Amino acid sequence: MKIIAVNAGSSSLKFQLLEMPSEVVLVSGIVERIGMENAVIKIKLNGNKIEELVTIHDHSQAVDLLLEKLVSLKIVNNIDEIDGVGHRVVHGGEKFSDSVIIDDEVMKAIEAVSDLAPLHNPANLTGIKAFQHALPHVKAVAVFDTAFHQTMKKDVYLYGVPYEWYEKYGVRKYGFHGTSHKYVSLRAAELMGKDPKDVNIVVLHIGNGASICAVKGGISVDTSMGFTPLAGILMGTRSGDIDPAIVEYICEKENKTVKEVINDLNKKSGYIGISGNSSDSRDLWTATHGGDRQSFLAIQKQIKMICDYVAAYYVTMGGIDAICFTAGVGENAIFTRQLISNRLAPLGVKIDIERNYTRGNERLISSDDSKIKLFLLPTNEEVMIARDTLRLSF
Repeated sequence: MKIIAVNAGSSSLKFQLLEMPSEVVLVSGIVERIGMENAVIKIKLNGNKIEELVTIHDHSQAVDLLLEKLVSLKIVNNIDEIDGVGHRVVHGGEKFSDSVIIDDEVMKAIEAVSDLAPLHNPANLTGIKAFQHALPHVKAVAVFDTAFHQTMKKDVYLYGVPYEWYEKYGVRKYGFHGTSHKYVSLRAAELMGKDPKDVNIVVLHIGNGASICAVKGGISVDTSMGFTPLAGILMGTRSGDIDPAIVEYICEKENKTVKEVINDLNKKSGYIGISGNSSDSRDLWTATHGGDRQSFLAIQKQIKMICDYVAAYYVTMGGIDAICFTAGVGENAIFTRQLISNRLAPLGVKIDIERNYTRGNERLISSDDSKIKLFLLPTNEEVMIARDTLRLSF
């Protein structure tokens, strides 16, 4: 059974075709610069990379081209071999606490909460419609980034603001990266030989966007991102948590609008804001080794914020059995993992220097006498999308 997992952006279409239930990846790739004459389709097949420049006017044309490639490369004999399509959808609001088969009502509901994710939900809908047109008889499933966090209790997700803001406008913590947090926490429990219901896990999804999640008994009980992905820890270009009064203060000092300041917090803060150098962790470490203190300060600030969240979640869950590093920085930044672990030493965390000296490989990286296990676990959101598509469609 073949299922395609799709992540549609405003000008991109990321995909992965999997054989299910074996979860074997048959092909993966991305279509970029959709809507431009210099669009490009990149395909990874059997360890080889194929890249082609094309003219793609819209997502429908991108999907048609993708499906043609699957046939011409003999990955499938014809498109009828595709049994299901799973779509990543960033925001499901309070309506969706699980993935769901897509119908007209689901489409309307996704559109209704688009004001909560204006850069993402409309693009996700565009991808859904494009596949519906190309594969009208194939069942499609929406997998929401926010769904995993719908298990948070009200005293966790509410803000200390007028309650009517929540009732009228849905102002509350939603959390993101839920598909990644779910996959990694389940995999960690499996590696420990435990039932997910019997373990407390903290997942550190640290990429250009980053969030921390407390997973108790297999469910999300708290997470660092909030009403938007701007909240939580310092990220590549995002500030993370700040005093909200800063917004008005900078508006007055810099003669800027609220929208302009929020844009600064989203795109000109975090790593790039503090370092003045780069939004990429690799660049910051290179500059740090060259003596750039500002770059190291950006790294230190993020590490401090991460550890504050981990310590809080230790109390929230009454202890932690495992801490998992995932996503671009978490999977590859050796020294970042080491510094985080060193700072968490009061909790009984001990990292094994030799085990930790690796990138992108699934493995235990804590020492044998560490009170909390440390794992490096590459995330796999596409597998989770395919699993839910299989579960709901067949």
